[in-house]
Amino acid sequence: MKADLHSFESLAALDGEGVRYAVFFTGCPLRCACCHNPDTWHPSGREYESEELARKLRRYRPYFRNGGGITFSGGEPLLHAAYINEVAALLRDDGIGYALDTSGAVPLTDAVRQAVDGADLVLLDLKYPNAKQYADYTKGDFDVFCRFADYLSETRKRVWYRTVIIPGVNDSEEALDGYLSLLSRWNRPEKYELLAFHTMGFYKYEKLGMENPLRDTPPMDAVRLQELQAYLDRRLA
Repeated sequence: MKADLHSFESLAALDGEGVRYAVFFTGCPLRCACCHNPDTWHPSGREYESEELARKLRRYRPYFRNGGGITFSGGEPLLHAAYINEVAALLRDDGIGYALDTSGAVPLTDAVRQAVDGADLVLLDLKYPNAKQYADYTKGDFDVFCRFADYLSETRKRVWYRTVIIPGVNDSEEALDGYLSLLSRWNRPEKYELLAFHTMGFYKYEKLGMENPLRDTPPMDAVRLQELQAYLDRRLA
């Protein structure tokens, strides 16, 4: 089986527990206004056979001895769930586990369930807390996301939620209350991390000749982000 892979990141520090090797797939069902990697929306890398990728990943096994592993990211990795399952099977005897960094914007096919069930951890983007904002800012189906999160909760999967905080969109305590209300639907996550909106990917929109919906939005202030994270942590304590 083959999949189009956009890029790789060795010794990744922000993609799960321990030392990670991140594999970035192309393809995404969403069109998020805050996306900093619009170049991953469509095939833009090169195809790898599953056996070829497994050989590449095995070389990093010495780095995973203290709890690290592979993180499948994107784009949306679960568009390639069958491929992930094939690679995971090839790495199983090597003791190499994986995390999924996903938007959850995929239907729960048998292949998706298998990929989720096999993951050590799911890093789930909790983008917006209601159907209107979700549609406005991602062009996606909020119900699809909620059914995915329901499955994680039902199977008691380890989950870290992450939300990008955008100035003028969701940078208030009131906005966070909406996320917390939605979160009460599911099991308490191990971690809920707020991420700062940034403008480092703006040049990609220009290079690709694409409209940037947030082109006039400034980067998120770091101090304000810390205040919001502290508020969130208190509410979840």
